[in-house]
Amino acid sequence: MNNFSLLPQSTRDSWPLIDVVLPCLNEAAALPFVLAAMPAGMRPIVVDNGSTDGSGELAEHLGATVVRESRRGFGAAAHAGLEAADAELVAFCDCDGSMNPGQLLALATQVADDLADLVLGARQPQPGSWPVHARIANRILASRLRRTIGIRISDLGPMRVARRQMLLDLGLVDRRSGFPLEMILKAHRAGWRITELPVDYLPRTGRSKVTGTLRGTLSAAVDMSAQLRLERRIRP
Repeated sequence: MNNFSLLPQSTRDSWPLIDVVLPCLNEAAALPFVLAAMPAGMRPIVVDNGSTDGSGELAEHLGATVVRESRRGFGAAAHAGLEAADAELVAFCDCDGSMNPGQLLALATQVADDLADLVLGARQPQPGSWPVHARIANRILASRLRRTIGIRISDLGPMRVARRQMLLDLGLVDRRSGFPLEMILKAHRAGWRITELPVDYLPRTGRSKVTGTLRGTLSAAVDMSAQLRLERRIRP
């Protein structure tokens, strides 16, 4: 029995079950693992965000759907993938080998069974996977999020699953690192049921662009702080 068969029949009647958006910038070294780990019934959409290492061509060779987005930024790539998706459920996952797409099934089942509207993957770091500065920044932002909107989220990481049309209806506009937090804030404002499940966080393959670098972490923190300030201004 494969993972796909564990989901309700009503959910399995359409193909693909889930479109998995994989923002990608120079991830050729990680792509074989990431795509091989994709569960049955899930279609990988690799969004090439200006790679110079042949990531897009490799992803196509390995059977993934490839979208090319010239505007740099996690949000730009993630939103391009969302617009290219046509499955009822859409997942987001890093493409650097730090997350196992096989664990998306548990998140997707919560949405497919109508137990939640947005399910986040709460990263459980393995040795060497999450630098101290990035972990502290994530903890601070999660604490600020709880104070701002009152929900207890431990991780603002990228792995998540929701329904495609509901995501489009949120009208997400951030095209940088604030995209994941904007999604949570607008989903909460819209009355979504938001929950999280633990997922493994592994050492990434290749050079990090965000969490593994101090500059990348600071840039992400600035973008997410801007989203929190905006939320505080518009809340009654």
